[in-house]
Amino acid sequence: MSAAENPPQPLSGVRVVEFCSTASGPFSTMLLSDMGAEVVKIEPPAGDGLRQWPPLNEGYSENFASLNRNKRSVVLNLKDPADAALARRLILEADVVVENNRPGVMDRLGLGWAAMSAEKPSLLYCSISAYGQTGPRSGEGGFDLTIQAASGVMSVTGEPDGAPVKCGVPLVDFASGLYAAFSIAAMLVQVRAGGRGAHIDIPMFGCTLGIAALQTSEYFGKGESPVKLGSAHPRNAPYQAYHAQDGYFAIAAGNHKLWLSVLDVVAMPDLAQDPCFLTPTDRAQNQGALKVLLEGQFTQKPVAHWIDAFNAAGVPHARINDYAAALADPQTAYMGWVQPLTLPNGRQTRTFASPVRLNGQGSPIRRPPPDLGQHTAEIRAEQAAREVQA
Repeated sequence: MSAAENPPQPLSGVRVVEFCSTASGPFSTMLLSDMGAEVVKIEPPAGDGLRQWPPLNEGYSENFASLNRNKRSVVLNLKDPADAALARRLILEADVVVENNRPGVMDRLGLGWAAMSAEKPSLLYCSISAYGQTGPRSGEGGFDLTIQAASGVMSVTGEPDGAPVKCGVPLVDFASGLYAAFSIAAMLVQVRAGGRGAHIDIPMFGCTLGIAALQTSEYFGKGESPVKLGSAHPRNAPYQAYHAQDGYFAIAAGNHKLWLSVLDVVAMPDLAQDPCFLTPTDRAQNQGALKVLLEGQFTQKPVAHWIDAFNAAGVPHARINDYAAALADPQTAYMGWVQPLTLPNGRQTRTFASPVRLNGQGSPIRRPPPDLGQHTAEIRAEQAAREVQA
């Protein structure tokens, strides 16, 4: 591919040093690497714990591979003075540091924000933690599950009479990683304009409350906490999953025009004048009764019939896909999101690449995910060469 077809990426030349494990931090740095940043992942001798998560492809974690493309791996024992000194040099040569340890850990290693920014004022230092760098809960650890529980997510997830249920996708980790990558990219603009660096504090608890804007605003407006509604919507209907003859599907009639289109499809035009269903608020307040009426029609025919009918009517709709079906969707194939990947052990697999396109082009996978310490000797040699030049 020519340079014109594959132009420099927005973050080309930006150097990132990662001191992260599992999901939130590695995801944030992978997003930066997808946009061209050079990421060096510092791992302890035992490696990022995610390396042990199944499924293992002849010993290499597919989960680890999904979050660590376009990175180099360096093994350092940060309690060893020589290794800590190398980590310090890497930080001072970088534009960005991302770490997701408990508050205070990096300070005790002599690699925290205060020490590093004193030597390099332009440094961007991003710390991802459960509850933030300061405050009454800052010393607590947390994982996706516990933050989903603490932030209210589990109180609105699942069926109304069911036990607490977590979201099946680890939204805390990935929302926090998105907040981190966005904040870093925004601050890079300031630094490139001559501004100072910053300590970017990413509290997973706060990030999860931040993406719950509709739920927190409902509480502020009503004085009552939102409740679990299954797949239903608190302010709109029909807007949920429905039972058909042979399975389930979802429709989202998000405005009055779409509501009338639904009635056309199910041949129930009289419901348009029913006082229980005149407005979105009416329909939401009476959606239990509405569901019974609609499913009386839906259960007469298979999912495929309703998918075709709502597609023809222009009503947003979807099958309840599993991931095999979603990854086989023709739109997934058209966008080129699933890419082949060669693991360090030589095994072939596939991965979901960046979904973002810039001027019609996706982000290339420049490097496969690294083996543990794969680039340690390379990085040490680069440092030795710089010392000679100095």
